[in-house]
Amino acid sequence: MTTALITGVTGQDGSYLAELLLGKGYEVHGVIRRASSFNTQRLDAIYRDPHEVGVRFRMHYGDLSDSGSLVNLIRQLEPDEIYHLGAQTHVKVSFDVPEYTSDATGMGTVRILEAIRSSGISTRFYQASSSEMFGSAPPPQNEDTPFHPRSPYGVAKVFAHWMTVNYREAYGMFATNGILHNHESPRRGETFVTRKISRAVARIKAGLQEKLYLGNLDATRDWGYAPEYVEAMWMMLQHDTPDDFVIATGEGHTVREFAQVAFGHADLDWEQYVEVDPDYYRPAEVDKLIGDPSKAKRVLGWEPRTNFEELARLMVNADVKLLEDELAGRLVRLDRDQ
Repeated sequence: MTTALITGVTGQDGSYLAELLLGKGYEVHGVIRRASSFNTQRLDAIYRDPHEVGVRFRMHYGDLSDSGSLVNLIRQLEPDEIYHLGAQTHVKVSFDVPEYTSDATGMGTVRILEAIRSSGISTRFYQASSSEMFGSAPPPQNEDTPFHPRSPYGVAKVFAHWMTVNYREAYGMFATNGILHNHESPRRGETFVTRKISRAVARIKAGLQEKLYLGNLDATRDWGYAPEYVEAMWMMLQHDTPDDFVIATGEGHTVREFAQVAFGHADLDWEQYVEVDPDYYRPAEVDKLIGDPSKAKRVLGWEPRTNFEELARLMVNADVKLLEDELAGRLVRLDRDQ
């Protein structure tokens, strides 16, 4: 049985990846930080199957700032594959906490690479690089596009990316970088713009919210569907040699377009509800991120399947259903209390 270790397993990508690997017969181990409350909602689909938990899926406490815990865990498990997805991933927040972002996102990667090297195990390592590394580089961005990050998050990811390349070249490690452009889903965090929009659509439709405040409506991004992007991660580690790949759809759409499609799907006029708030602008803006996934298609056989409009609609549908379930649950509790 192939064994995989996932950092950031409780996040959007980590949860989808865990489900994918379990479906392929893997034994999956996830790293979780100790906190006063559980943050495992995205793993509910796995936890609902008692045959998976404790048998082929296990959680371990650890932290990207604690090299000792990482070394001990990697030595203990000797995983065949390591997917490093954990980081401080919010671009706007990285301007507020640049030191923490640099440590968790940049040095966290070094600590895992060193743990692999010092333990002497033979494993395949995946580093979650980001399109934010391209920053102001003109699109379309491919594997040869020079990096010009415009945020502490992007800078930290560039550091982690090149450290992965360095360990690959210096120590012969199977270390691969996946440069993923924006990828979304109903599991996306509520502070990220696409989920912020889809959640607001559901609440406005239900009469629970009046306005949605956004930042730069002209920012252009290459948006794909997260479950398809984690498939690309797995495909990279099945390839014969370690390499770096851009994963994207090749299409760019503005935040304004996402709002138009999302509100329109609920028969709402987005212009009546969306207002621009300068507080949501970044100190240094990234205008256009559009990827060129031709290498991934040619070498890995990977292609995106969900288009932009489908993505926006499925996110709205999911948030409408989630809100309906929440409201129904509240009514049931009220009836019980009366």
